[in-house]
Amino acid sequence: QNPKTSALVKQLVAEGNAGELQKYFGSRMEFGTAGLRAAMGAGISHMNDLTIIQTTQGFCRYLEKNFSDLRKRGVVIGFDARAHLSSGGSSKRFARLAANTFISQGIPVYLFSDITPTPFVPYTVTHLKLCAGIMVTASHNPKQDNGYKVYWENGAQIISPHDKGISQAIEENQEPWPQAWDDKLIDNSLLLHDPYATVSKDYFKDIQKQCFHRNINKETNLKFVHTSVHGVGHKFVQLAFEAFDLSPPFAVPEQKDPDPEFPTVKYPNPEEGKGVLTLSFALAEKDGAKIILANDPDADRLAVAEKQESGEWKVFSGNELGALLGWWIFTCWKNHNRDTCAIKDVYMLSSTVSSKILRAIALKEGFHFEETLTGFKWMGNRAKQLMDQGKAVLFAFEEAIGYMCCPAVLDKDGVSAAVITAEMASFLATRNLSLSQQLKAVYDEYGFHITKASYFICHDPKVIQQLFDNLRNFDGKNTYPKSCGRFKVSGIRDLTTGYDSSQPDQKAILPTSKSSQMITFTFANGGVATMRTSGTEPKIKYYSELCAPPGNSDIERLKKELDELVNALEKHFFQPEKNNLQRKTE
Repeated sequence: QNPKTSALVKQLVAEGNAGELQKYFGSRMEFGTAGLRAAMGAGISHMNDLTIIQTTQGFCRYLEKNFSDLRKRGVVIGFDARAHLSSGGSSKRFARLAANTFISQGIPVYLFSDITPTPFVPYTVTHLKLCAGIMVTASHNPKQDNGYKVYWENGAQIISPHDKGISQAIEENQEPWPQAWDDKLIDNSLLLHDPYATVSKDYFKDIQKQCFHRNINKETNLKFVHTSVHGVGHKFVQLAFEAFDLSPPFAVPEQKDPDPEFPTVKYPNPEEGKGVLTLSFALAEKDGAKIILANDPDADRLAVAEKQESGEWKVFSGNELGALLGWWIFTCWKNHNRDTCAIKDVYMLSSTVSSKILRAIALKEGFHFEETLTGFKWMGNRAKQLMDQGKAVLFAFEEAIGYMCCPAVLDKDGVSAAVITAEMASFLATRNLSLSQQLKAVYDEYGFHITKASYFICHDPKVIQQLFDNLRNFDGKNTYPKSCGRFKVSGIRDLTTGYDSSQPDQKAILPTSKSSQMITFTFANGGVATMRTSGTEPKIKYYSELCAPPGNSDIERLKKELDELVNALEKHFFQPEKNNLQRKTE
């Protein structure tokens, strides 16, 4: 019933444009563990009023099956600032339609009255003991995209088999229920609650448990620049600084207000490096700020840059910031926990494609480190299991600039990560240390961990399949590569098929998934490289790392060795020319 998408479809029918209609109606968006992510537009392959109604109807029925007290507890719904004029879709409209679906079935809905960071949704699920949460966002995707992210009652993103159960329920509930389109009905409903004020207050109270140096924060002369890259983060990072008694960061004026067009950047993704930070560098130079904090548009990720003594800016990789935050959070914990026995209940987590630096710190300091599959859904769920067993999960991170620094949010949170990074930098400044110098100190103590990650773009799923099939049948049927150029392969783990050469029974310990490609190669020189497909973008990603024991300080030699390994990986395993792959460009 949306007049804009309806008119578009009618026009295509009148023109007899079968090709475009096939694109819109050929296949339904797949509901996975990350929920939905697609362009806004007409048809069942896009995000629009109808597909949001259908998805929510399915999710609602699935929750009814799983929770006898759903009508008592309810769900939370949040949204970012995305909007798409030509199809009339927007995150706020989708959130209201979803709320209407639940309320029509007598289920209470905690619908935020304004835009919020994504981490506010998982926080609200656990804080208010709700059954589930929905966040309408496409995070850092291009401007035409939107998404529908789902959290379970434990405050973590859903994992299998929930995705399959919800997907099936969507198939069974495609016809819109009566009044499904009339979202105005919710405004007078007693089942509609606005958690905005309470949650804002309580969230900032909870993250203050991670504030350990209030006096230093009050006194520091260190200046920060913050950009929310046209997303939701500005107000919330300002409030977080206030909660930690830090002077507010300078906000990049052209990017601080939400704008669904993202006019100043090609991609609204701070992970893409210096291109997204151009305006931040300019403001920092003008105001004499040393450190830049950049959130992605839904404020669940954080990029950090620091001005070096040479005048150059260093943008930290996700692994480098993970090393710094891991060191910092453990140091703060250690200084406040004199009981040496307590360390046996302390855990840190990271995903399998992230740096192994936390493992090195854990080995030396005596706490536990665990690795999970890629994505915060795995780390959030594992953290909850450990916390339920009375363990303390201090920190979790993934190399894609995602950090969980505070146990009140079982997902990545760019707001708390920004303010904790600011406190760490302020503390280090009192010791005349920069973030870069401290990073080197961490590597000196625990061993250098040099990482390099990138991706190729490929829009043809057949080519991607062929590339990975080729790796599994490299020297004849069912044989993986024994070397990559001059680098000898010493181990292989394939989490698509479940094969792991390092295990006695050759079966992988981590869960496997046939729906995504992921192979990890270990090399005789101590290098590790993982190749995997992305769940939300047409990319084949790779992650590589060279770990050296403490005391091996020839960093330039290590970097050169890793560069050569990556070049061999691209040449022999990706074969970009043969497979017509497009390189990541700045």
